[in-house]
Amino acid sequence: MFLLNVHFGKIHDNTREEIEIHTSRESFPELQHLFSILGYTMGIKWFRKRHEFEWEGIKVCLDFTKSYGYILELEKMCTEDAREQTLNLLKERFALLNIPLTTREEFDRRFHYYKEHWKTLTGEG
Repeated sequence: MFLLNVHFGKIHDNTREEIEIHTSRESFPELQHLFSILGYTMGIKWFRKRHEFEWEGIKVCLDFTKSYGYILELEKMCTEDAREQTLNLLKERFALLNIPLTTREEFDRRFHYYKEHWKTLTGEG
């Protein structure tokens, strides 16, 4: 199964709207063409190996992304009213794992570098 993520909001926002489309890897060129017809442009591709599991109601994703590295993501869906409480819970879980949060500046720096060079880094360009 292949996953196409469409995000609304900045990539490293604490919260954002997201649409996930599950498809086969072979169907990806067709989906890419469909989005192009709808007026969307592809800005970046991520080639990742994802391990996903549930941890006490929290979705955990451990990714290895080609030419980018490892990313650990914790996600919990919530209402707007529970946003701060949920963010605090996720921060507590990272602390429990003894993993410091990456600063927004560091994320932005690495993301922008990858965005500018992903074709060369991944052999797509």
